[in-house]
This record gives sequence, structure tokens and C-alpha cells, in this order.
Amino acid sequence: MSATDRMTAFSDGVFAIVITLLVIELRVPEYHEGELLTGLLGEGASYLAFVVSFVYIGVLWLNHHALLRLIRGTTLTLSWINLGVLFGAVIIPFPTAVLASAFTHGDTDDQRAAVALYALAAALMSAPWLVFFGYLHRHPALLERRVSPEYVRTQRLRPVTGLILYGLSGLLGWFVSPLLGLIGVIVMIIYHAVTSEGLPRWLTRR
Repeated sequence: MSATDRMTAFSDGVFAIVITLLVIELRVPEYHEGELLTGLLGEGASYLAFVVSFVYIGVLWLNHHALLRLIRGTTLTLSWINLGVLFGAVIIPFPTAVLASAFTHGDTDDQRAAVALYALAAALMSAPWLVFFGYLHRHPALLERRVSPEYVRTQRLRPVTGLILYGLSGLLGWFVSPLLGLIGVIVMIIYHAVTSEGLPRWLTRR
């Protein structure tokens, strides 16, 4: 086993870069003299997409920070799994830009596609987290002494919930309403924020 310091430092750097990339997508709108306010209001969807994704990346970072606090060592396999988690994070700026463009310049069909893409990216993000928890459950020697394998097993419910409900949000956005689908995504982000320290330990005693 090797120490987790390098994994933590590298991961923190990746999350910082992703948030920076989100900011780069914000641009001053084109406007005629005296119409700056109108131009800014017209870019409202871009600003909303930025805020949603900024919070999302922030929540992912908090969840990742809490996850790494569960372990006292790593392996090559776990490092690869962690890269999968980071890959899910670095793709977020692209669906964010698509979402902003669709809600600013597109029609309903464009918005459906954009929400579905964003929800799909979020759902796929959950997959490496599920693998991460599964690996830790099978290799309890990597865990801090205060952490039980049973607790880790319970935490796998969170990425499973993400896979299912982000997927349902994408379907809702595609077949029912883009706005409802986006609301579903936001609700899931809030869920992961509230549970960033993990599900309550009493769940492990069921």
C-alpha cells in the first residue's frame, strides 16, 4: 500500500481545474449601446448553468474528500478507479456549455437534448463511485481502523441512487419537460450535498 497524500493532492488539483474551466465559459454578451442589461439578462441561462455546475463540482469535491478520509492506503487498482471518478468530473464543463447554449439560443428540442446529455453525464459519474466503494468493501485492509466494511457497503446505496435518479431525470427531461428534468438533476445534487459525509451510520445496523 502507498499513502493517499499524492492521490488527494492530484485529485484536488483536477477539481480546481474543472471549476476554472467552468468560469472560462462565461462571456460578456454582444450588445448595442444602452442594451448591456438586456444582453446580460439574455445570458441568464448561461449563468444558471454555471451556478448549477459550480455547486455540482463543489459537492463532488466534498464527497471525494469524505471518501478519501475513509482510507489509509491505496493500490494501483484503486488509483485507476480514482482516475475514473476524476474523468467523470472533467467532462462536466462540456454538458454545462451545451445546456447553457440550448436554454439561451435553442428551442424545446435542443433543451431536451441538453438536459438529457447533462443527466447522462451525471449518471455515468456515479458508476466509478460505485466501483470505488465496492473495491473498498472487498479490501478492508485499505480502510481506516474506525471504518467498518459494513459501513462502506451501505455507502454504495448513494451511487446506485445517482445512477437511477439521474437517469430518470434525463428521461423526464427528454419525454416530459426539459425544465422538470433539470429540476430533477438539481434535486439529486442537493441529495449528494446533504449526504456528502455518507449515509447515517445507523443504516449499517439494520
